[in-house]
Amino acid sequence: MNPTIYDVSRLSGVSIATVSRAFSNPERVREDTRRKVFEAAEVLHYSPNAIARAMARQRTDKIAFLICKEGATILDEFYAGICTGIMRETNRSDFELVISTAADWDTASNTSKNKQVEGVILGGNARPDMIAELQNRDLAVVLVNNRIQGLDIPCVVSDEYGGVRQALEHLIGRGHRNIAMLAGRFSPYILGERYRAFLEVTQAHGLPADTRHIKLCDPTVESAAEACLELLSRQDRPTAIFGGNDVMAAGAMKAALRLGLRVPEDLAVTGLDDSSACGMLEPELTSVHIDCRRMGELSVARLQALLAGETDVPQVTVVPTELRVRGSS
Repeated sequence: MNPTIYDVSRLSGVSIATVSRAFSNPERVREDTRRKVFEAAEVLHYSPNAIARAMARQRTDKIAFLICKEGATILDEFYAGICTGIMRETNRSDFELVISTAADWDTASNTSKNKQVEGVILGGNARPDMIAELQNRDLAVVLVNNRIQGLDIPCVVSDEYGGVRQALEHLIGRGHRNIAMLAGRFSPYILGERYRAFLEVTQAHGLPADTRHIKLCDPTVESAAEACLELLSRQDRPTAIFGGNDVMAAGAMKAALRLGLRVPEDLAVTGLDDSSACGMLEPELTSVHIDCRRMGELSVARLQALLAGETDVPQVTVVPTELRVRGSS
């Protein structure tokens, strides 16, 4: 028979209410009394019922992770990495995790509201109206892989500027003076950081900081290939391409192949994400590694801090990036 709260009460010599309070609001119980309760619970192998504990504290211990990317699924490799970090961190705590895409969450809005989540982690380019709705419901909100100026919301991001800088300095170190960037249509924050990094780093190295060297395109192979073909058709064609993610870098390599150019001899290519695609390409793709799992773990930590009522939660947490050099550059 499983031990009950009554058993803990009898063994510890304190009331049932005190036992319940020791688990639900330990800060309200004297240290010596807490020790008696926890020792009795350990002897009996007693674990407080999660539902009862939630009712006692008027909390559900349930959080949600919503992927805010058009056409995204939970199988998206980048967000799957973040999700792994979120699951790893929630498994260390008493939180229950709900995972969905923003689109599916909206479609099932009535059901979602009834899930009674306490906090939400929004991954990617979250819509302002969705953020406002969540805040109006007094939910704790954390952004991951995005930052929105003017909103008092903790966010966890990778070092976008530093990642671009590492890739460009690698290419410049290999002697490239004419470098172009395929800038994907990501969130304004990510696009802005990469755009700024490209112009400032090239200018700092005495290279022409020309916006003509930046092509905006969708983060797909075909869109990137089309943009790269336009760049490579110029009389002063670039000798190196930085892709806004690994998919776009693959598009650049495809464009080079169509034109009979060799990678990296005629065109060096680097990507960003360090996805599984890097090892599937030939030559293997140089890419900036983003620690998605760490981003996920930190987003849970920030959400937990908000739910605990902490007032000094960092507004911006930046996770370092690392260039991984392979054969494409």
